[in-house]
Amino acid sequence: MNEQLSRLNRERRFLALLGLICLALIGGALYMQIVLGEAPCPLCILQRYALLLIALFAFIGAAMPNRRGLTLFEGLVVLSAIGGIVAAGRHVYILANPAVSCGIDTLQPIVDDLPLAKVWPLAFQVEGFCSTPYPPLLGLSLAQWALLAFVLTAILVPVGIYRNRKRA
Repeated sequence: MNEQLSRLNRERRFLALLGLICLALIGGALYMQIVLGEAPCPLCILQRYALLLIALFAFIGAAMPNRRGLTLFEGLVVLSAIGGIVAAGRHVYILANPAVSCGIDTLQPIVDDLPLAKVWPLAFQVEGFCSTPYPPLLGLSLAQWALLAFVLTAILVPVGIYRNRKRA
């Protein structure tokens, strides 16, 4: 029983760390928006929502007292990461093919009508275009970094569950 509890606590610590990393990524995006003047596009905002959902589900999952609740929220983390993969993947594609549009005319009103855009417009309202090339960070665009983060999340969470649960 102690071994099983130790493994669940490892998953909880991982989820708490994942939640903090997602919040830090949102903070970095806000820094780049506010300080560096890099306006977020509709896909950037959708990626922020995915990061926020991952953080929220990770923190709730870390607080779950039993394995079933923990597993449920780990599943929601993975689903949110998959949503982030879709948004970031599309963004990477658009940056590689600048003639392609992100559909700001059709996507912007939808994203701007989401609840957080009204509550916290600075962080969740569209201001830019997906095809705007901003300087890379350590050789990768922000969309590529986001895609990497979402893919790692979608892979590492299930791997962690499998590793911890197969031994139990």
